Amino acid sequence: MPQRKLLRFILLAGLGLVAGFSLWRLPCSSSRKFRAADRLFSPGLKLAEFVTPETGKSFAWTFGWFLRIAIAANAAFYYALFAVAAYLFDRRRSK
Repeated sequence: MPQRKLLRFILLAGLGLVAGFSLWRLPCSSSRKFRAADRLFSPGLKLAEFVTPETGKSFAWTFGWFLRIAIAANAAFYYALFAVAAYLFDRRRSK
């Protein structure tokens, strides 16, 4: 039984990472008329704006940290969504 939970954790983490990266990239490449959809599907962008340090470092250093924070936050967000969906699916199936 623990192996099944570990496999589910790894699968959901991988799906969350893929969805987090894909949905982070989508608002960056689309036009700016979808501002509300950007915030809904990519909450990591707003978090990265608040958390990225504003030091005297280079632009590449700052942008690199912005990317890391945004993608990690999106991956965590989508992992949580997938985990809740899997929990509800298992709960419904067991009844």
